Amino acid sequence: MSGTVLVITHSGRSDARFAADEVAGALRRAGLTPVGEEDLGAVTDLTMVLVLGGDGTILRAAELTRGTQAPLLGFNLGHVGFLAEAEREDIDEVVRRIAEGDYVVEERCTLDVRVLRPGEPPAHDWALNDATVEKGDPARMIEVVVEVDGRPLSTFGCDGVVTATPTGSTAHAFSAGGPVVWPDVEGILLVPVSAHALFARPLVVGPRSVLAVEVMARSVSPGVLSCDGRRTLPLPVGTRVEVRRGEHPVRLARLSRAPFTDRLVSRFDLPVSGWRGRAPNGQSNGRTGQA
Repeated sequence: MSGTVLVITHSGRSDARFAADEVAGALRRAGLTPVGEEDLGAVTDLTMVLVLGGDGTILRAAELTRGTQAPLLGFNLGHVGFLAEAEREDIDEVVRRIAEGDYVVEERCTLDVRVLRPGEPPAHDWALNDATVEKGDPARMIEVVVEVDGRPLSTFGCDGVVTATPTGSTAHAFSAGGPVVWPDVEGILLVPVSAHALFARPLVVGPRSVLAVEVMARSVSPGVLSCDGRRTLPLPVGTRVEVRRGEHPVRLARLSRAPFTDRLVSRFDLPVSGWRGRAPNGQSNGRTGQA
């Protein structure tokens, strides 16, 4: 297999730069052509994007390559690395499998974000993980009203409201107390952050629903929109932010068919000692007579 592979790295880390050199060498030996970010504009047929860093670097790679069909494959050089697929010591094996086409591509849904600010034309953005309406003044809450499918749900003061994809359920939404959602679930999350309200629970709505968060006129603090923690936009009082499922998914290359449960246990180092699985007779332990 021949082709062009974009290598994106965390430029502020020396270990990532050294790993990028290793990847480039392995790609050349496998008959593939490595290119860097500076060459992206001249590439017309991109086979793969290899990312060296943490989840933040993978999110940056998704931003840089948006609009292409090239799948992303991350080498985890960060801490948790939920989006990463391989470790640094796997470089030669990963490149071999890329050259042989021995991988599958998984599509992850995104969010399309529309921002309506008083007296200004609509602004648009997107997110792979999450789009968050945050308070603009660290010392003051922001007052918001939350809407689902054109119907108001609740108003409250809070530090912010996270809207997230299932992919982003293990990121900001998780830190705010939201549920972990398996990547194959088609839905959108809404998670209030430090809300002062009787009803401010995390929500999961269907893929065709539209969520909206408005910065209320009574709010003494403006807001800030943050998309994947990378792009921000000021939200004056009276702004409306609409979030829906994105039209363009992000494609991730996968080498392992291990279930998401295994990834969750591995990344969070969850305690599973004592698990026995199925009994020798094929029945579930503790549930005699049931499959």
